[in-house]
Amino acid sequence: MNRAPALYVVTDRHATSGRPLVETVARVLDGAARAGVSPGTVAIQLREKDLEARALLQMARSLRTLTARHGAALYVNDRADVALAAGADGVHLSGTSLSPSEIAVIAPTLSIAISAHSPGDVARAAALAATENAKIRFAVLGPIFDTPSKRGYGAPLGLAALAAVKALALPVLAIGGVSLGNSRECLDAGAAGIACIRALLAEENPEEIAFLVSRAILESAPTH
Repeated sequence: MNRAPALYVVTDRHATSGRPLVETVARVLDGAARAGVSPGTVAIQLREKDLEARALLQMARSLRTLTARHGAALYVNDRADVALAAGADGVHLSGTSLSPSEIAVIAPTLSIAISAHSPGDVARAAALAATENAKIRFAVLGPIFDTPSKRGYGAPLGLAALAAVKALALPVLAIGGVSLGNSRECLDAGAAGIACIRALLAEENPEEIAFLVSRAILESAPTH
């Protein structure tokens, strides 16, 4: 799948209120499907940094089966080897990962998502996407709002950061404190989509929140 997702669900198995991660992701995908989103609108990022390779691959394969059933993309955080072995669509890179050009050499079939923490990071990713052979599909920019999981990346960037990168050719998703209550603000500010962790996975009814978030995305989509 080559398009940027409008809803990017980032996994954290410690944030599911004790429910199995794959089961919770299934409920999210069911809710999005009930909202009427088209294939490719939703993607899952497997981001379980504390898992060793074998356990991570097992989870990736379970999620690959699930996402394939729903027409959703699967990205694996950092681990191109696991992404390839699981048949995932792409790999998500941070500042400490291999570079996009290196991924293009070792895993040319994988699409690439980039973590960004400033408009400048996005601009550099957009320049790479335009000049290199790497398949950089989108960037995830944040934190847009305050959230405990992203405080290590500095103060919230605010909606102005999304507006600042709106004109770039690379699609940008908003992350960091993004929820049902403010998702429309992010989309109106220029985000091509939103990325969520606890706003979906920690909810008692993740399918209902996914339904409502997906409806907000559909209603914000251009009509022309």
